[in-house]
Amino acid sequence: MTGFQADIAPVAALMADRGRAAMLTALLDGRPLAAGELARTAGVSAPTASAHLGRLLDGGLVTVVKQGRHRYYRLAGTGVAEVIEALSRISAPVEVRSLRQSRQARRLHRARSCYDHLAGEAGVALFAALAGGGLLDQDCEVTEKGEERLLGVGIDVGTLRKARRRFAGECLDWTERRPHLNGALGAALLVRFIELGWVVRGDSRELLVTEAGLQGLADSFGCVLP
Repeated sequence: MTGFQADIAPVAALMADRGRAAMLTALLDGRPLAAGELARTAGVSAPTASAHLGRLLDGGLVTVVKQGRHRYYRLAGTGVAEVIEALSRISAPVEVRSLRQSRQARRLHRARSCYDHLAGEAGVALFAALAGGGLLDQDCEVTEKGEERLLGVGIDVGTLRKARRRFAGECLDWTERRPHLNGALGAALLVRFIELGWVVRGDSRELLVTEAGLQGLADSFGCVLP
């Protein structure tokens, strides 16, 4: 008979290795990455990276995307991303040892991807503007006013509601300790912001809000970023 308690030890053991943890964190970017890229991120050799990825595959934490002879790895789903983000909130920050790391930390704090939605100061500010402006209600449902604003930037709420995944919800931001928006709506917003040139991707999870983005977010949603 199966017990009522989940056996979390095997999954926890997979995440406990620093090399594998670095790979999983890099994949929070949402984009599939090659083994070589993940090896460089984790600071390990190619054979060690392959061994780590094999264990993560067997453990169901990552999946493989094949394109011709090439193999790319990505997180197995939003559930895995949520676990990593939750662990980030109760973990000590990585010690900054260089000017490069300091600059990267500031950029990640400003705006980054949390798997497939906007996080950091920008994500928290957007969520606050949507809720405070009456575009989202307390249950993260889009109001009539919100549907009009979203349609104005090219997002059809009706279509998103038909998606298999959760429509929208709060995701507690690990740097800001306040919520940003996740779910199908959060993912659609980030995709659209990139299409509009409001946000551009940087290295790894870093996102840059452009001047057009600052203006667009303010005009469309009343979201003002410092």
